[in-house]
Amino acid sequence: MFEKKQTWSESILVYKDIRMIRILLLGAISGFPWVLIASSLSLWLKEEGLSRSTIGWAGLIFGVYAFNYLWAPIIDRIQIPYLTKRLGHRRGWIVLMQIIILFSLIVWSFINPTENLALLISVGLVIAIASATQDITVDALRIEQINADEGKSMAAGAAMAVVGWWTGYKLGGVIALFTAEFFQNIGIEDYWQTTFLVLGVVVILMNVGLMFIHEPITTDRQNKQKETDEIIQSKLGSNNVITKFVAYITGTIGGPIVSFFKKNGFSIAVGILGFVFLFKIGEAFLGRMSIVFYKEVGFSKGEIAIYSKTLGWITTVVFTLLGGIFAMRAGTIKTMFVAGGFMAATNLLFAALAWSGKSEWLFAFAVIADDISAAFATVAFVAFISLLVDRTYTATQYALLASIGTAGRTTLASSSGALVDWLNGDWGTFFIITTLMVIPSLICLWFIRNKIKIGAK
Repeated sequence: MFEKKQTWSESILVYKDIRMIRILLLGAISGFPWVLIASSLSLWLKEEGLSRSTIGWAGLIFGVYAFNYLWAPIIDRIQIPYLTKRLGHRRGWIVLMQIIILFSLIVWSFINPTENLALLISVGLVIAIASATQDITVDALRIEQINADEGKSMAAGAAMAVVGWWTGYKLGGVIALFTAEFFQNIGIEDYWQTTFLVLGVVVILMNVGLMFIHEPITTDRQNKQKETDEIIQSKLGSNNVITKFVAYITGTIGGPIVSFFKKNGFSIAVGILGFVFLFKIGEAFLGRMSIVFYKEVGFSKGEIAIYSKTLGWITTVVFTLLGGIFAMRAGTIKTMFVAGGFMAATNLLFAALAWSGKSEWLFAFAVIADDISAAFATVAFVAFISLLVDRTYTATQYALLASIGTAGRTTLASSSGALVDWLNGDWGTFFIITTLMVIPSLICLWFIRNKIKIGAK
């Protein structure tokens, strides 16, 4: 007997759940720090006269996102004094990271980039570490909002998390760009430094919103972790500080990795990791240099805010929700093939913009197409790795897979500015190269597509 296929209207109604609003806010909290260390920092350095290569290499601070899985188990176990008791384990960690980001913005407001570039990048690194740590907790809290047997709600939650992330990133970018332009127009010399103080207020408001997110109370995860530690320690044959430490490290970091390879088999697991690492590299190369490209073509901060941020946010929200429904109905793997091809095609539009010169209609079209492809790709990617994780190690395995994906986007894409310089500012050729970067990941996915052990393909 075949299960009746869900209609489009029934799929849309999944988003009506109040938990989706909570997940939306969690996504916004996760996405906002990228405004600070991506577009705002890049444009700040550009307007201070620093080179494209310097701006590109400054993006190495994003590398911490590639390694946050290493301390994910610690975050699962350690409780924050006072905050955990008052706010809960997950929310306590998020608030602590938000406080660190807030103080970092205050420090930025006193820095001159040309005189203290090393200090500026160091503070940016602190923001990146706090943001990467926060993401571990946000993803865990997002998954814990939904029961393990609610497959459709989990897919919808993945879409809402993506919408929330882009809301925090896009609307946060609108606030940053318009605020910086306003302060610049009224004659404030250190307009970016002043802007970061305004963005600090946004951080405070997000913490207020966090108080409305329910945190499920559970001790099952901690109990299972302790059981794993005890099993490993018993294998070591003694009971002392050293064996306890070895058991802790092995159980919390080694356990999830062994589980992942055991579940999928070595060759398929390697294929999955290869795909995850390579999938969004081309998009990352484009994204890292996009705001520098817009500025060099001749667009103002206001025009960038309208087309790339405001218009882009609306497009992203609509097509992420549609992408979530598409992924639920067609499957995540088919969705990723579609999104991968679309990502490659949209990069060609930026090449056309580079060759044609400043054109508002082509800029708007390219941004809309890019946001549509990014929306489909991201929601499919989040759903894909959410389905892959073993729920016994949800936080750590999700952080591991997300970190590997981030590693490809951050470490390799940090050379994006140097690549443009090597091409002597030939943006058109640069975007052609980013188009070709999509192909290796789709080859990996093609070979493993029928062997991946997930609930829905």
